[in-house]
Amino acid sequence: MGLTLDGDVVRAGYEARERFYDSRGYGKVRNGDLDLAPVEAAHLLYRGDIESIDGMDFRAFLGSTAVSEVDFAVYKDLRDRGFYLTPAREGWVDDASGADFVVYPRGNGPWDTGVAYRVRVVGERDTAAATALGDCVLAVVDEESEVTYLDTDRRDVEGTSDAVVPATEGELLGERVVCWEPPAELYEQAFYGQRLGDDGAVQLSLVEAAYLAQAGLLTVDGGADAVVERGREVEGDRFDRRLAVYTALRASGIAPKTGFKFGADFRTYADVESAANLGHSELLVRVLPADHRFEPRDLALDVRLAHGVRKTMVFALTTDGGDVDIEWIAVERLTP
Repeated sequence: MGLTLDGDVVRAGYEARERFYDSRGYGKVRNGDLDLAPVEAAHLLYRGDIESIDGMDFRAFLGSTAVSEVDFAVYKDLRDRGFYLTPAREGWVDDASGADFVVYPRGNGPWDTGVAYRVRVVGERDTAAATALGDCVLAVVDEESEVTYLDTDRRDVEGTSDAVVPATEGELLGERVVCWEPPAELYEQAFYGQRLGDDGAVQLSLVEAAYLAQAGLLTVDGGADAVVERGREVEGDRFDRRLAVYTALRASGIAPKTGFKFGADFRTYADVESAANLGHSELLVRVLPADHRFEPRDLALDVRLAHGVRKTMVFALTTDGGDVDIEWIAVERLTP
């Protein structure tokens, strides 16, 4: 069976179609013949199903510029797991959404409807654009060619934490605001701040204080502008992004608290009835600019930590400007 490399396609005949497409879902049918993506052809060479392409065996073909060894590692791994998959090339699949592979449910192939995963491939030392995540699986190939799969999903965040808080006064002290005589609802029902002791005083973080001051529920010398300015002094532009995300979370019925000990901006509680009867926090939220690029190692660490403390890692991607848009991307480990 003669196979030839023509640009970025390996051409095969009708016999290849019967043998590889009809029975095992390799390639794309063209005028009765079969076209293979180089990564598919490399896998057939690896398996010994074909002997050579333009005289190149598997070792020579994988070492050529025709195929990426990182793509091959993912393709082989998914095939080993029992999946049929198609390289997401123009004209080969519908709505690949920028993926590298379209993976079909087990037992299905390119002749069936339905998609199990849309997979993007990166190497351990590559970067992944934050805006490219969501509605796809990120397959990270490490230096030993092992593959880690991270399921990414755009989601809405919402909860039922909506306690009414009476207005109160506070004093701006360094990097926090202290409410010396707060209403009980501030901490006990709405879960703002942290008790200083048994005398009832509540300490607020700058982001909590800025939110309450902008909502007209907290009075401090200099008003909300003084709190925001202090926040910018200690955090720079990052404070504005965190405040925008904090505001969006509260508006969605979620009570955010610091996520510092988890390496995140916030941990969140979706259904707060009282501070004395808290459930388990559900999300860890990191606030990032929309143009952020992830180092796969850092992304894997975030997801691993969140999983270890029974939470979901969510990244809040924020745009700059007066009206901040926020996109929520949840990322979790996946075993296909």
